[in-house]
Amino acid sequence: MTFLAIDVGNTRLKWALYDAPRPGAALIAHGAEFLDHIDRLAEGSWASLPHPERMLGCVVAGDAVKRRVQEQMELWDVAPSWVVSSAQEAGLTNGYDHPSRLGSDRWVAMIGARHHVLARGPARPLVVVMVGTAVTVECIDTEGRFMGGLILPGHGIMLRALESGTAGLHVPTGEVRPFPTNTSDALTSGGTYAIAGAVERMYQHLLQHCGQEPACIMTGGAGWKMAPSMTRPFELVDNLIFDGLLEIAARRFGG
Repeated sequence: MTFLAIDVGNTRLKWALYDAPRPGAALIAHGAEFLDHIDRLAEGSWASLPHPERMLGCVVAGDAVKRRVQEQMELWDVAPSWVVSSAQEAGLTNGYDHPSRLGSDRWVAMIGARHHVLARGPARPLVVVMVGTAVTVECIDTEGRFMGGLILPGHGIMLRALESGTAGLHVPTGEVRPFPTNTSDALTSGGTYAIAGAVERMYQHLLQHCGQEPACIMTGGAGWKMAPSMTRPFELVDNLIFDGLLEIAARRFGG
């Protein structure tokens, strides 16, 4: 039963076709497209794909983008199915005040991260960081309850805000330095350490709450830039949202 997983973020659509809707399924094909170019998928990279029998996705870019994706899927006879955050799914309990208002990408990534840890050993508290256009920092306790999380600007948003609001500052190409001595390095280091500091604060909250050292997982397109500056050891996992979609799909579709 071929399975198509779709992750529609703020900047790009990422997709992966698997041979089954279950964790550990073989990857048949994958790709990514900027949101401005979604309308070329059916005639482009999707045109030669094997017919997916099931599809599951998460989208944060809004209903208009979702409709455009579904139009591209009309070349197949497959029903579109989208994750909406709920009170509980795939072993994770949602502690958000209004569970359905939690971003579906955050929910799916946490499900993927939780099962990633469980596959390697006993349950542990978990900090999950997604570094993209925005940065999210999530905390999950040992029992699989999402305790809460942070949303903060990604590197690009921080730098553009400084450029537009501060005379003489321009988006830099600087390096992360312990003691920056030029403006480009100061801007790049400032954004990086702001994110690292937010993650460290949430790590401390979770450690204090659970009384156990949390496991730490990082994902997202810019995760590799952040990893060297983190104060705790982090495992970098490339496709955490796809991992979460496979976990959910196995339960929904019987993969």
